[in-house]
Amino acid sequence: MRAFLIRRLLQMIPLLIGISIFSFLIIKSAPGDPTIVYIDPNKPPPSAEDMARLRAQLGLDQPLHIQYIRWLGSALQGDWGFSLTGRRAVTAEIGDRLPATLLLGLSSLMFALVLSLPIALLSAVRRYTLADYFITTLSFIGISMPGFFLALLLMQVFAVQFRWLPTTGIRNVRESYEGFAAVLDVARHLILPTLALGTASLARWVRYQRSSLLEVLSQDYIRTARAKGVPEGRVLRIHALRNALMPMATLVGLSIPQLVSGSFIIEFVFGWPGMGLLGVNAALKRDFPIIMGVTMLSALFIVIGNFLADLAYHWIDPRIRYE
Repeated sequence: MRAFLIRRLLQMIPLLIGISIFSFLIIKSAPGDPTIVYIDPNKPPPSAEDMARLRAQLGLDQPLHIQYIRWLGSALQGDWGFSLTGRRAVTAEIGDRLPATLLLGLSSLMFALVLSLPIALLSAVRRYTLADYFITTLSFIGISMPGFFLALLLMQVFAVQFRWLPTTGIRNVRESYEGFAAVLDVARHLILPTLALGTASLARWVRYQRSSLLEVLSQDYIRTARAKGVPEGRVLRIHALRNALMPMATLVGLSIPQLVSGSFIIEFVFGWPGMGLLGVNAALKRDFPIIMGVTMLSALFIVIGNFLADLAYHWIDPRIRYE
């Protein structure tokens, strides 16, 4: 197990470097000039010499491989550069937005985890009944519906029509709440983004868990336990759920990329002040340092998520050994 952990940790290094190279080349190949953000529309346009001097100051006149080596060297030292639009350090910009993204991601993850198991269990135990068909239909709808469309639909129903929940932001800017009232205000703003981001994962996990439960419930040891008179509730809790949860550990880890990528669109739609909204705005303005910072941090979350999924798989079933 120790050798496996060390090997997986070492594998993260070339993987992240490869992601950084690919992202760097894609961003640099995009059309447009990032120095345009420095041009003041209220002043006369700068001369060609001024623009060339600015490109030299930003290091944009160097070959791509030199630019990448310089960026990588600075990044390894904790210097991710400065935002071209915000004029602040990238680490400061991301640090201000990261808590909001973590809050949204964790709430969506918990929403899907808490509801998926009982719904899947109900569907598996009552398979081929009206309840099973209803759950299956809703699951397929949840899987196939685009996240941005669901976000707009939720906003239209609960915010525009009924006016039960706010549409944008993380808190009410018109009121100044304190203590528990401030927590409730953030929670109200969190409901719609959580539903929009977590519904696809919930629908996917219900389908996977239902299939896993049906497979486990057809095993010989389940039939043996029932033949011995073991109560049905104990059969489900002790024998079925433990074995059905094993694939779920990997599935949760593999769902983290969808949560990370989905948060970009959801945060943009709801104006949620997180890392996703920062990344989208940076892409629209060609703010290269912010884009690279957001991309690499997102990649790090994904790699760590897959690593934790392997650990959870081993924890659920200690019989598994990694060579």
